[in-house]
Amino acid sequence: MKPSILLDTSFFIRLLNEEDPLHQNALAYFKYFLENEITLKISTISIAEYCVYGKIEELPLRNLQIMPFNLNHGQKTGEFARIIFDHKGKARSELYPRAIIPNDSKLFAQADLDKSISHFATSDLRSKKVLKVIGHNLNPKFDLILIDTPFTETFGVLDF
Repeated sequence: MKPSILLDTSFFIRLLNEEDPLHQNALAYFKYFLENEITLKISTISIAEYCVYGKIEELPLRNLQIMPFNLNHGQKTGEFARIIFDHKGKARSELYPRAIIPNDSKLFAQADLDKSISHFATSDLRSKKVLKVIGHNLNPKFDLILIDTPFTETFGVLDF
């Protein structure tokens, strides 16, 4: 199976803003993924987040596979969110009548259920903490790539 990577909203914010301090890192990762024929995926959740301040036309959709958020993702998200809420000490009464589920939980659920996804790429340092909490209870089937680390260091590639 060809490997794929789910790209977080924060990845696209960095990639598409040349003034962002992590723009060059995001661009280098994006080029590396494309050159190595790694399938790049974007969730409909990330599209919604990006479109709060950006336009869908700005996203490099021709290079991306769009992942809809489906029923199985919702079920897995509930498992992940319960672990996160329990870790934060949230009582059921605080979550009633409905819990607001963090989008990270939804994206992690999608990455975990898609057998082709090996990594989740983000610039959000909180993602590392959240995934660690989930990992104490479940074994997510993907690794995190934090783009504050250059791709050459992440993948052990010499940059000539």
